[in-house]
Order: sequence, then structure tokens, then C-alpha cells
Amino acid sequence: MSLRREGPVTERLLDLLRRHPGADPDRSGPLDEPIATHSPMTRRQAVAIWESAIQSRLQDLLSREMKDKGLSYYTIGSSGHEANAIVASLLRPTDTAFLHYRSGAFMAARLRQGRGETPFFDAMLSFCASAEDPISGGRHKVLGSPTLHVPPQTSTIASHLPKAVGFAMALQRLERHGVPIEGGVPYDAIVWCNFGDASMNHATAQAGFHAAGAAVLHRQPCPILFGCEDNGIGISVRTPDGFVAQMMRDRPGIRYFACDSQDFPGVWATTQAAIAYVREQRKPAFLHTKTVRLMGHAGSDIEANHIPLEQIEANEARDPLLAFADLLLASGAIAPDAMLALYADTDRRLRRAAEEASRRRKLTSVTEITAPLQKPSGHLTCRVADRDVRLRVFHGKLPEDDARPRHLAYRIPQALTDLFAAYPNAFLFGEDVARKGGVYNATQGLQATFGNGRVFNTILDETTILGLAQGMATAGALPFPEIQYLAYIHNALDQIRGEAASLEFFSTGQGMRDLPGQFPAYRNPMVVRVAGLAYQKGFGGHFHNDNSVGALLDIPGILLGVPARADDAVTMLRAMTAAAAERGKVCLFLEPIALYMQKDLHAANDGAWQFGYPPPDETMAIGEGRVYDAGDDDQLTIVTFGNGLWMSLRVAKRLRERGVKTRVFDLRWLSPLPIAQIKEHVKATGRCLVVDECRHTHGGPSPMILTELCQDPDLAGCVLRRVAAVDSYVPLAAAANLVLVQEPDIERAALSLCEERVR
Repeated sequence: MSLRREGPVTERLLDLLRRHPGADPDRSGPLDEPIATHSPMTRRQAVAIWESAIQSRLQDLLSREMKDKGLSYYTIGSSGHEANAIVASLLRPTDTAFLHYRSGAFMAARLRQGRGETPFFDAMLSFCASAEDPISGGRHKVLGSPTLHVPPQTSTIASHLPKAVGFAMALQRLERHGVPIEGGVPYDAIVWCNFGDASMNHATAQAGFHAAGAAVLHRQPCPILFGCEDNGIGISVRTPDGFVAQMMRDRPGIRYFACDSQDFPGVWATTQAAIAYVREQRKPAFLHTKTVRLMGHAGSDIEANHIPLEQIEANEARDPLLAFADLLLASGAIAPDAMLALYADTDRRLRRAAEEASRRRKLTSVTEITAPLQKPSGHLTCRVADRDVRLRVFHGKLPEDDARPRHLAYRIPQALTDLFAAYPNAFLFGEDVARKGGVYNATQGLQATFGNGRVFNTILDETTILGLAQGMATAGALPFPEIQYLAYIHNALDQIRGEAASLEFFSTGQGMRDLPGQFPAYRNPMVVRVAGLAYQKGFGGHFHNDNSVGALLDIPGILLGVPARADDAVTMLRAMTAAAAERGKVCLFLEPIALYMQKDLHAANDGAWQFGYPPPDETMAIGEGRVYDAGDDDQLTIVTFGNGLWMSLRVAKRLRERGVKTRVFDLRWLSPLPIAQIKEHVKATGRCLVVDECRHTHGGPSPMILTELCQDPDLAGCVLRRVAAVDSYVPLAAAANLVLVQEPDIERAALSLCEERVR
């Protein structure tokens, strides 16, 4: 028995082609007549599908040969799933496709409708991880094309479904507001999103289905066609018979269609009906295609180790290309010799492409690899609406003309109002953000000013909110999704880490060949507003008093800022908006809940934590902190952010009263961290206390800050300490104060630190 099944699978197909008697007079007919009585698929169309299917099959086989020679780095193939070439042929090239990794035949078929692509060579560049790969630039093996509206996906667990739903939901919303779809996609386009049966077990898949169904129940257009390619197994775990059909046949809001890849004409007819339903009704549908997986999950998966041989052979006998080839030959669509010649010619062309692709250059520098992840720095220009527009949205009185200082929660909706006046493609959405104005009134009045088309509530699911943001961003909107609490973003973190933040990284190839150099073909510009951190009074518990930003700090390429005061919130929002709109960046704006309504600093009613509205053209420099009360003879630098800033300023005042001259440095940005500024202030004082309100172990930025300071030889004589929260969830009520950083903790640490001599 053969442990590797490429040989038996290939020989079974070639044997059929060699031995086939050819056309059956009773089944033959003209090329432009239907190939079967139950389908409008013509013989000519069927031959075109065969060409794409054979390309996909031979790519799989060749990738495994190349892997054995150390030339290729990817062997998860599409063998058995070639029926998805039919979907590509029936969709328009402008129907955006979010693809599963077994979609080689879909890509082959769509690229035949392309604008100058070289399908064989492009595929081999991808397999070889060449820096000339037109979509990822050698960073990963992904299926994608900016000219044919296929955003690259790295999803293996259906995490692309929420953003596909988001793109579908964006189409008519953008049409109503006159915002053009990115890349010239027409408003009557639909979305295709396919996946395997095993992926449907994942929570993100269910979130996608639920969001699409809910859209229908809320009477919102959602023209998406889900495609489940059901091969009955996920690596080695069987999918129960009937599982997919039972789950989806009666799913609220989603129309169910079913077909079997043993019958390509039937797949054609069913797919055609499903596409027509979605396009005409602007509602979601589910296309359930039974198929098979051939040659294991990947080249490293030896099926004989976990599946009996008789089952493997029975599965291989259901190779859909066997039934399809028999139909093509028997119907006279193509002669056996011509089919064998096509097979051999495709193989030769792929091998020539592979030989050349293997010689093309690879990524060889960190700079080149990380180029898409680079963060902007300094001041970016944010748009400002005309004065008459601003007067209208601010109801006749501009905020900068009001001399009264205001607190954080008052300034955030003002900043958003200014931004929405300047950016007509901006949309704000989330839980309770519309008429209610958010849990903390941070979106108060925005829906009344800009309408429920631009400011709207979503269903209560963070995965859906972030998926909608990605889909809208890819379509051409500038989304401002709100996550109600920091703890809630962890429910859907992979929508940021694995999807939104990675899209630029995996789509910076050669792309559109008429433009020089590398650039991101796809981006997810967004400003995600998150209420978070701890120190809430009268309301709390670990979901509403969450101080874990560590998981966000681990995500490459994002901007993460924490404004502690009202004017900083305004200028930081403007900076993030410019970074999103002009640079395509994913930005997270973390709003300290406990400081939303804070008006005083040192004493009751002093009003010292309220600030004016910055001039409309003023932005905060990205990656730049702010120092307070710096003097030439300071003995201590306190580095902090968020609630830590408010507490540290209070402590610094008491320290100065005791003769300890202290400056306080507010990070403001956690990614990128203002490391150079920190070092400058620490060098000036010789002592540094980092006040990190997050948990002691990996919770916040202090480990990174201290590591940078310890490694700098210019700071070798400096004394460094930190204060951080206890490694604990935050309990309710006054017990929270026992695990969170308190002002006495900061003061004791500062005094102790100042007793140590600087070397």
C-alpha cells in the first residue's frame, strides 16, 4: 500500500482518460447546448471549468513534489474541492470573494477573467514564498488578487466570515450615503465566502451566520452567499452525517441550497439559482456542496495512520474529477486525446513556471518583511470641515469658542462630531451607541446630528462589530466601532490580531503591476473605541474593571493610545483618524472609564482636570508623550499613563511639598511607545518609577519600558523601579483597591527610590 496517495489518485484519473471510449452518440451534442438535461451548463462552459479544475489539481501535486525538494513551503491543497471553479465562473469578477484555503480552482477560474495576471506563474511564486508573489510578497501562501476583488485570507477556522458579512452589509449602506466602493465594486455586487464543514464548529463561523440572519430580521440588506464545501472531515475528526444540513436548512434569515460535486452540472444549476437569489433579494444564502478531501489534510498528513485503507480508497473513488471527466468525454464536449493533451500541457506549463519561480528572490531582510507593519510617527494632517459645515453640526456654536473647560466624556463626542463632518465616509456603530449615546454618553447626540445611517446600533456581539468594521473598511468606509468594555474585546480579539491587523501584512506584494514597488493592496482602516481600565466607583467587577492591555500590545502594526485628559482625547482621535484614513492603520483608542467624568485633580471643585477644545487643525504627534512640571534639578521621573497619570500628578505634588522634585511623563501612546522621550527624562533625573495600572505580569507596558531602559548603556547608572497591579482579577466594590495600584503605593515607592544613590 502507498502511504503517500498522490500516485494512486493521479493514476486513477489518468487511467480513466486513457481507457475511456469517448463520445456516446446518445449523449453527444453541440458545444453550446446543455451538457445535461437538469442543468443549463453548456459543454463549452464545462470544458472551461475542467481547465481550471485540472490546473488546481496539478498545482497541488506539484507543490508536494517541490516541498520534497525544499522548493515549496505549502501543501494544503484543493484536491476534491474543484467544484468551486463553477462558483467563480458564475459570479461577476467584481463580486468580492473571501476564500477558504482549498479554493485553488476558484482562483484559477477567476484569474481567467483577469486583467493581465499570469495564473500559473503567480501560483508558483506563492508556493515558493517568493518576494515577487503578487499578493503577499512572499510573507505567506494566500489566495488573493486586488484586481479581481479577492482579499487575501489566512483563516483556517472561519474567522473570515464576520468580515465577509460586514462587507456585504456595507454595500447598500454606502450606496445610501454616496460613498463609492473601493476598487470600483458596483453597489449591486454580492459577496462569496466559502469554508469547510469542520470550520463551522468555530464560534466565529456561527457569529457570521447569526449576524447575516439577524440583518434579515432587522430588514437590512446582506447580499452574501456562504459556501460550505463539506468533505466530511477536519484533519482527522469526522463531521457527523447530516450535521451541516441540520444546522443550516432552517437557519433564520438564510436560504439553504444543496448540491453534490459528483454532479458538476447540478452544482452549476444550484449555484446559479443561489447567486440569483442573493443578488435579487439582497439576502444571505447558504450553498452546501458535498465533496471529498483527497490526499489528506496536507502533505504532512498521512491518512493511513488514522483512516483504514478501504475507506481511503472508497473516498478516492469519489474524486469529483472522475465523474466530471466521464461526463465531458461521453457527451462529446472534448475527445480523450484532447483531454490528455490538455492535462499534459497544463503540467508542462506549471513545471516551467515552478522552475522559474523557484529562482526568484526571497525575502532577505527584516526591513522588507516588516515594511507593511511600520507605524506612522509625528504629526499627520487631519481633515477639517468648512466653517459653515462645522457651525451646522455644532448647532451654531463652535466648541473652541466656548472658554469653559470640560471633562473627557464631554470632549469625545465633540471630537467625533468634528471628524464626522470632515469625513463623509465615517460610520460609528456598536452596542447602545445610537439614541442612547453609549453607556457613558461618549456618543451622545451623534445619531441626531448625522442620522441613523451613519451612527447605528449593532447586535450585541463583539465579533460581529469588529467584522462589520473590517468589511466596511475594505469596502471604502472609515469605521469607528465601539467596544463597550475592554474585557469584551477579548471575546473577539482574533478579529483584530488575526484578521484586521494582518491584512496589510499579507497583501503587500507586487499587486497592480503598473505601480512600482510594494504597497498594501488591501487595508482595514479603522478607529476602534474601547472603554476600559479600572478604578470605576460604584460599578465594577472584572468585566467592567479590566486592566489587561497586554494582549493588545502583542499585536504587530496597530496604534494603541490612552488619553487621560479631555484635550488629549481630541487631538489623539484626530491623529488616529488621519492614520486610518491616510495610512490604512488599525487604531485602538482606549478610553479610561474612571476619568470620563473626572473634573478635579488635587482638591474637590478645583476643576483642574477639565480642558479647553483644541483648535480644529491641531493633532497629537503619534508616539509622543507629555511631560509635567519638569525642572533642571528634578530627582525623579514617574512614567505612567491613563489613571496612573491622574494619581501620579497628585502624588508628585505631595512629593514636591516634601522636597522631592518630581516630573511626571504621560506615555499617551502604548504602541508605539515614546521610548526615546522616556530615556531623555530618565537620563535627566537618574531615577525612574514606572507606574503601570495593569497587572504585574505581562498586563501592561512596564515590562517593555524597563527592558528598554535596562539595555541602554547610557542609563547604566540609573535607578529603576515600578509599581503595578496585583496578578488578579478585579473584585467588586472596595476590595478592588486591594489589588489595584493606589496613590500610597506610588508615594512609598517614590520615596524609597529617592533614597537610593544614583551611580
